Amino acid sequence: MSDAEAPDRPFVAGMYDYYLGGTANSAADRAAVDQMKQVTPDVIDAAWANRGFLQRAVRRMAQDWGVRQFIDIGAGLPTQRNTHEVVGEVIADGRVVYVDIDERVIQRGRAMLDGASGTAVILGDIRKPDEILGHPETQRLIDFSQPVGLLMVAVTQFVSDADDPWGMITRYTDAVAPGSYLALSAVTSDRQAERIVQAATKVYARTPTPAAARSKADIERFFSGLQIVPPYEGAASEVTYVGQWGAEDPEAADSDGSRWFYAAVARKEAT
Repeated sequence: MSDAEAPDRPFVAGMYDYYLGGTANSAADRAAVDQMKQVTPDVIDAAWANRGFLQRAVRRMAQDWGVRQFIDIGAGLPTQRNTHEVVGEVIADGRVVYVDIDERVIQRGRAMLDGASGTAVILGDIRKPDEILGHPETQRLIDFSQPVGLLMVAVTQFVSDADDPWGMITRYTDAVAPGSYLALSAVTSDRQAERIVQAATKVYARTPTPAAARSKADIERFFSGLQIVPPYEGAASEVTYVGQWGAEDPEAADSDGSRWFYAAVARKEAT
């Protein structure tokens, strides 16, 4: 058994599932989350704020902007209101490709989504865009001549600077048609106590996919060449805290937990 497969090692997908009240997690996942809660009790609020961003962004794309197909990279375990379920609430012909690097996610996802039309679950590494975009299931479900919703929610923090996550995101956005959207959220160290950031980094270092928090300026770089849409009515077109995106009451949504993530949705314009 490899170190990555050790039963006493937490996995990001299992931890996130436990944050959201799911049951597809191990004792090691739960212990890591409990440690995170001791470090920063706001972590549960942060997870829910991030999940809410995904759901609001997907609904807006499908309902208001005419997007019918989505690639959800770093999707994690099927949990509260999955992407295809949100899409299905507003359109009948949506298509979703779920991508994750964790084989356990793939096995469970395929079992849970068996029979769900217009969906596929594939094993893939976000750092390898060509393999994901060229995968037979992606090619079967996604028409790259039409707008695509690219979902990169709470996943880029697991890509190191050395792997150039900014250039990586550009490779995805270059592959999709004008009128496509990128929804991205990422963990930030801004306005967080250094001791808390270090403690959280230490917890995630025990997983196979260590995380790195980034500044707002670094996260804004992910949207280079795209047109950021206003996150809520009356707002400027800019990156904001994850809880505020799509919020009816931005002030109430600006919780301490939501400040762990920055987020934005941006449109690819015709050149």
